[in-house]
Amino acid sequence: MTLDISSAPTPSDTTDHAPPTGPAGPTPDGSRLRLLLHDVPASLAVFLIAVPFSLGIALATGAPLTAGLVSAAVGGLVVGLLGGTPLQVSGPSAALTVITAGLIAQYGWQVACAVTVAAGLLQLLLGVARAARAALAVSPAIVHGMLAGVGLAIALAQLHVVLGGSPQSSALANLIALPDQLAGPHLPALAVGAVAIAVLYGWPRLGRLPGRYGRVGARLAKLPAALIAVGAATGLSIAADLRLARVELPEWDHHALASLPSGDLLAGHWPKLLATVLTVTAVASVESLLSSVAVDRMSHRTGDLNRELRGQGAANLVSGLLGGLPVAGGAVRSTANVQAGAATRMSSVLHGCWVLLAAVALTGGLRRIPLAALAALVLVVGIQMVSFAHIRRVHRHREFPVYLVTVLGVVLLDVPLGVALGGSVAMLLALYRLTRAHVDVLVDDDGAHTVRTHGPLTFAAVPKLSRALARIPAGAQVTLRHDGSFLDHAAYEAMHTWRAGHQATGGRVAILTDRQEDDILDPDGTVRPGNSTGPHRCRAWTPWVGHHSIEQGNTDPHGRLLDGVRGFQQHTAPLVRQELARLARDGQTPSELFLTCADSRMVTSMITSSGPGDLFTVRNVGNLVPAPHEPGASDDSVAAAVQYAVEVLEVASITVCGHSGCGAMKALLDGVHEQPGPPTALTRWLRNGRGSLARLRRVPAEFEGRPATDVVEQLCITNVVQQLDQLLANPAVERRVADGTLRLVGMYFDFATAQAYVLDRATGRFAPVSPEHTGRPGDGRTDQELAA
Repeated sequence: MTLDISSAPTPSDTTDHAPPTGPAGPTPDGSRLRLLLHDVPASLAVFLIAVPFSLGIALATGAPLTAGLVSAAVGGLVVGLLGGTPLQVSGPSAALTVITAGLIAQYGWQVACAVTVAAGLLQLLLGVARAARAALAVSPAIVHGMLAGVGLAIALAQLHVVLGGSPQSSALANLIALPDQLAGPHLPALAVGAVAIAVLYGWPRLGRLPGRYGRVGARLAKLPAALIAVGAATGLSIAADLRLARVELPEWDHHALASLPSGDLLAGHWPKLLATVLTVTAVASVESLLSSVAVDRMSHRTGDLNRELRGQGAANLVSGLLGGLPVAGGAVRSTANVQAGAATRMSSVLHGCWVLLAAVALTGGLRRIPLAALAALVLVVGIQMVSFAHIRRVHRHREFPVYLVTVLGVVLLDVPLGVALGGSVAMLLALYRLTRAHVDVLVDDDGAHTVRTHGPLTFAAVPKLSRALARIPAGAQVTLRHDGSFLDHAAYEAMHTWRAGHQATGGRVAILTDRQEDDILDPDGTVRPGNSTGPHRCRAWTPWVGHHSIEQGNTDPHGRLLDGVRGFQQHTAPLVRQELARLARDGQTPSELFLTCADSRMVTSMITSSGPGDLFTVRNVGNLVPAPHEPGASDDSVAAAVQYAVEVLEVASITVCGHSGCGAMKALLDGVHEQPGPPTALTRWLRNGRGSLARLRRVPAEFEGRPATDVVEQLCITNVVQQLDQLLANPAVERRVADGTLRLVGMYFDFATAQAYVLDRATGRFAPVSPEHTGRPGDGRTDQELAA
């Protein structure tokens, strides 16, 4: 499950009708038929994943297998209609498998259904109270640890089924019994399970086969691996006539519905049942909401989390009443839905209809599935819940102890205790960091002292701070620089009391904060601006969030520009002077030609994190590469820059980067280049984009995982692909590309989401660049490989 969470703007609606793209370009609003052309195939793709997954979750919990189909159908229909994230697909929750299994084992299936009903009611109340955002306050280390612990517990239990045995009552018992199970496996079950596991891991990698096999494999890999794995294992068991335990779907007239716990049960166990209801509510809500945020980011939409929570509550209420498993939004199903091109919530609803139809009409075929195949599917899902990317991210944020304690607590105890232990460790770690501060005293050659503090200065750090200050000799010149972290009243009083005493001995003390280079922390607790360079308060080489800090009172653009130059001379020039001197001495050796638009919003150094000497940059209106010998439209300046970069500078790659809301693309769509009368310089230049317009009509470029927002955006990315083709018309470029010494890269930058996309040559689509160098989810390729 993707857990990179960012706070999105509060939506006024869920934007159900964002037009998808297709061969004819963006679909006009209100064309339900065209929307269904995207939703129906997506719903079938999700359905093929949901059926075996739902049966596997039901098997892992010990519930009737029909309960898995009920919860999948209810999740699709109810959440699909009522939820706040249109493209999210809900169904039985893998994260609740261990909790549900323990509940069924101790109290029976009908009591488990009653708990699901109660959890659904509580979710509805929380959604009405608009408490959805509060669920996202849980530490990611705890969430990742809980999912990893549940995944390990699931994998241990289902490994016994794959080996031909039966799972024990707890993860610890499964671990203890595993050596005996490995010593005497049931070979037919093991063979079927091994085939299913091999297909699950191997099927998505068919696209990496060399040559033409890779192209065929890429098409085959679009089929759901879960369906292929279960189908292959079932076919093997039937062809070899293996004697195996198979799916036992009871007749629907024997399907058990929810039932209220008896009075005796409530009297003796109500505290534990109440705790279980709260646990199911919390886990299902957090899983659904985190998945919602991830789906919104994939689909570039903004959902309503409170509405989503109400939809999940309604689904759990209905699922529990109908004898189904607890429901939650699923990352696996939702990701498949987005990648299959779903346009509206109808995809989720239709997927629920297909599950319902399969539950009624396909019971005979489902009864042929070996339990070992379903167990292998759930085992792989459990293993995949332990994400090494999450572990690296947690370790980078120094929260691995929280993660490890949560994992061990969930595996060795149970989910509520494991989460409680992880939360306790997180609180202790936060308290430890709050009291952890470093105080360093540096002495210059002239005897001046610099005292630097790192971390929050609280009452607990006062003794350390006082000891460091006491070592400074009387009368010394001192600069006390605080890093801008939290400063409480006790530390503040200690600093200024010492300053008053030191100044009384003839010393000089300046107290500064790193938040602004010239800001001075006054004794009255205010931050007073020191020497500044005019009204331009932005600082270079800092995050680009202070742009608004330019005072609007100075209406002279040239004056503001000079203020910025002065700021550069004062703050940035000392930092880069040595590197610029080296470049002046050695000359430029850029590795890349970066061809992009002249739009003022396009800051190439910001989006590429590049510095002096890194990029040889060409900017023009529309990031166009004029095709040579085209009458009335060619321009030698771009061709000359390309030739110089390729032949003289010998760059290793050329990137053509378009951007959202490009004025040149809007002008092309408006036909500015075809206006009658004598052509202007702008109309002549825009004629270089006629090839992009023609390509838009023939084969428009597309994004991976989301539709283009409108026809302008689709022309923007199509234009990038066309300009890459026109680059090859330059003989120098064609020769270097043929030699394998030059790579052409297509890029697109969306201003509204600050998201960069790279053209994937294998699929012909623009894929989002991930924050980490781990490639896109599921394909294992790096961002550079996407561009290759």
